[in-house]
Amino acid sequence: MPKNKTNIPDTLPLLRDRIDAIDSEIQVLINERAQCAQKVAEVKLSEQGDDAVVFYRPEREAQVLRRVMERNQGPLGNEEMAKIFRQVMSSCLALEKPMRIAFLGPEGTFTQQAAIKHFGRSIISAPMAAIDEVFREVESGAANYGVVPVENSTEGVVNHTLDSFRDSALKICGEVELRIHHHLLVAPNVDAEQITHIYSHQQSLAQCRAWLDRYWPHAERIAVNSNAEAAKMVADAAQNGTAIAAIAGDIASELYSLTKLSSNIEDHPDNTTRFLMIGHQDVLPSGKDKTSLLISAKNEPGALYRLLEPFQKHQVSMTRLETRPSLMSRWGYIFYIDFEGHADEANSLAVIKDLERQASEVKVLGSYPIAVL
Repeated sequence: MPKNKTNIPDTLPLLRDRIDAIDSEIQVLINERAQCAQKVAEVKLSEQGDDAVVFYRPEREAQVLRRVMERNQGPLGNEEMAKIFRQVMSSCLALEKPMRIAFLGPEGTFTQQAAIKHFGRSIISAPMAAIDEVFREVESGAANYGVVPVENSTEGVVNHTLDSFRDSALKICGEVELRIHHHLLVAPNVDAEQITHIYSHQQSLAQCRAWLDRYWPHAERIAVNSNAEAAKMVADAAQNGTAIAAIAGDIASELYSLTKLSSNIEDHPDNTTRFLMIGHQDVLPSGKDKTSLLISAKNEPGALYRLLEPFQKHQVSMTRLETRPSLMSRWGYIFYIDFEGHADEANSLAVIKDLERQASEVKVLGSYPIAVL
């Protein structure tokens, strides 16, 4: 048998021995990294004090994950390798200070899945009943950060999240994009023919509308507050001998021990939801950032044109524009704008100064790293 070119042994016992040796080396290095994280915490505390110290730096973590992906040579994919480092970083950060993360609950929602994807599993989870409660939990200091949905690729913007920024002093500290896969869930050993009601969040029902029309046209669709609540209802109903189904994701399926009657039933396979991380801190430039603005425009002809013109003038790429009623005057509007770049960069500062001359109010909601994962 020809020898391989990677100096990896080619017999099963030798391969297992090599894996054991590599595992031992990895474990030593992970603990060495954890010790460095503890030292970082000690230095921060001595230099900044208990009240001012900031343990979590979004721009630093984004830079680390980008470098992981840039130097990766496989066979593991870039994203899979970054996820491994994401959890290592989460565990090390928890040694400095465990973070309490508020999210739109209950347990088992896609928002919790997004929180885990962004912060890792070494966090203290704090499910909230509504988006405004997530904002209040972070504003009060009871949670370090919050996670809220802001837009879905098929159903559009989440207005409640945008509206919550109007009177809040919180900053956007990060973003994460989550591919949304919906499953039709039932309790174990349920007879599918007995199911007459399907429960889920209204957006999930909408995202699976064509599939439901085709395969479950006679089942009544009932909207509830969240997919996780729907999954819990299925589990509770089964104990009473009632057969119902829910549309929810993997985390809810695992949490309530449900069976997937059908998987990936969303109408669009690229169905993706974007989530925002909210907190108190301003985030430093990471090298690949996005800035979000809230703009109250003057109610006069050409107002929108004058808001858009500075972006072309200073060669800044706008990535999103959303409009909401101002609630302050009839036919008045507030614009939410995302653009590429950090608010501290020269071109961005020039855009913001021009906007301030044209608009009634310009509020920088935050500059933050563009989603890495």
